[in-house]
Amino acid sequence: MTHIEGKVVVIMGASSGIGEATTKKLAEEGAKLVIAARREDRLESLAKSLPNADISYAVADVTNKEDVQAVIDLAMEKHGRVDVLYNNAGIMPTAPLAESRFDEWRQMLDINIMGVLNGIAAVLPVMKKQQSGHIIATDSVAGHVVYPGSAVYCGTKFAVRAIMEGLRQEEKDNNVRSTIISPGAVTTELYTTINHAADRESVRDLMSKGEEGFSLKSSDVADAVAYAISTPETVAVSEILIRPAKQMV
Repeated sequence: MTHIEGKVVVIMGASSGIGEATTKKLAEEGAKLVIAARREDRLESLAKSLPNADISYAVADVTNKEDVQAVIDLAMEKHGRVDVLYNNAGIMPTAPLAESRFDEWRQMLDINIMGVLNGIAAVLPVMKKQQSGHIIATDSVAGHVVYPGSAVYCGTKFAVRAIMEGLRQEEKDNNVRSTIISPGAVTTELYTTINHAADRESVRDLMSKGEEGFSLKSSDVADAVAYAISTPETVAVSEILIRPAKQMV
C-alpha cells in the first residue's frame, strides 16, 4: 500500500492538461477522487475512461466560492474526509502592460488567485477539524521569475506562492501541509487562453518542441504532484520547481 492509496483527493481544474493527467496518475495509485471543472463533458469522459477508479465529478467554476464549497461538500458526503485538495485551475492571457487588457487582468486575478483562495477557504475548516490535510496549488516558473509580456500573469503566480507559504506557516500546528508545483513550459491547452497573437504563436511553437526537451508533458507534472502527496505527514514538500531540460528561464 502506497501513501496515496485510499486518500481522498479533490482536484479542481481536472478536465484537461495537468489536472487530467494527475487524475489518471492518482487513480492508478488507488486514490479516491473527486474532480471538478467547468466542462461537464470532459469530466464525464475522464471518469468513464477510469472504470476501476473510485471517482466522482462535479461542474464548478473556481471563481464562484459556492461552486467550490459544493465540491468539498460532495467529497465529505461521499467519503467523510478530504485528505488532499489540488487547486490546479488557471489561465495565462499574456500581453504587454501597455495594451491595458483590463478584462484579462481581472480574469487572471479571479481564476489564478481567488480560485486558490476559494479552495483554501472551503477545505480548511475540514482539515483543521481532521487535524490533517494537504493543500496543493499549481504555481509556475512565472511565480519565481518575471519576464516581459507576462507581468500580470507573473504577479498572480507570485501571489499564489506567497499565499501558500502563509498557509504553511499559519496551519502547520494543525498538521495541514502546503505545496506549490511550479512547472515551466508544459504541453497543455493553456496557450489557448492567450489572446495576444504573437505571444500565442510563440508559445504554440514551443509546445510543438516537447520531444526536444523544450516542453514538459502533463504527466511529468502529475508525477511531481504524486510525489508530494506520497510523502509521510511528517514531511512538508513546500515547493517543486520543474522545468523542461532545455528551458532557459
